[in-house]
Amino acid sequence: MILPSQAFRLLFPARACLKCLALLGLALIGQSLAACEKTLRWDDDPPFSMQLPDGSVGGLYVDLNREVLERLGCDVRMLKLPWARALKELELGRLDVLPGAFRKPEREVYAWFSGAVLPPSRNILFVRRGLPQRDRLQQLSDLPGSDFRLGAQIDVSYGEPYRQLMSDPDYAARVFFNPSRSNLWHMVDKGRIDGIIADEHSGQYELQQLGLAKRIEPTGVVVSAESAEVAFSKRGQDEDFVRRYAQTLKALVEDGEDRRILQHYVSN
Repeated sequence: MILPSQAFRLLFPARACLKCLALLGLALIGQSLAACEKTLRWDDDPPFSMQLPDGSVGGLYVDLNREVLERLGCDVRMLKLPWARALKELELGRLDVLPGAFRKPEREVYAWFSGAVLPPSRNILFVRRGLPQRDRLQQLSDLPGSDFRLGAQIDVSYGEPYRQLMSDPDYAARVFFNPSRSNLWHMVDKGRIDGIIADEHSGQYELQQLGLAKRIEPTGVVVSAESAEVAFSKRGQDEDFVRRYAQTLKALVEDGEDRRILQHYVSN
């Protein structure tokens, strides 16, 4: 027969054990949440990503994707990477999130894609002001029949017309490649090349910052107007995370957050 005092002594360790298990469960949950750290790529690509005057990193892609990650309970660590290097780091699993990517079969081997959520962004041809060939250029396919010297960033996808242009081996051999668009702008200004392809917002912003807006100008040649996606390394993310990410991003865009962020940077 168990006396009441003995029953209490038996019950107390059980209660203490349950309390320990509850605390352990909370600790594991907290550890799981804290373990969600994602690396997000940025580079000098205003107004999409850039270093701000106070030393912090901002821009449309940075602010928008950082907000999505934080809503998903993830800490964000920024990685500054040129585009070609960012693709390699994504493939190796050392970069988790790469905004502004276009879906290509070779990239789908190592990356998930969010689907097109942001509005299309136009890539256009910029040329040196006063260039004689300027008025004769109506589309990118006009370049092979001219002596136009085109500059392009390494491993950057500018859309289908550019892919078709580069399928011409004779013209492709004449294209000047550089990992830095800033270097390409200076090459245009110095007359080493005649023009480059750039996002219309990025191009005009950078030319203003470099003091080249009066010497290099946009043309009416629209190279592409595709919607970029967000790419995720398959080594660190699963399809469920990508689905939740895309849903959260879509909600922010539907609320107009992308337009507010872009206006903030373009108007300042």
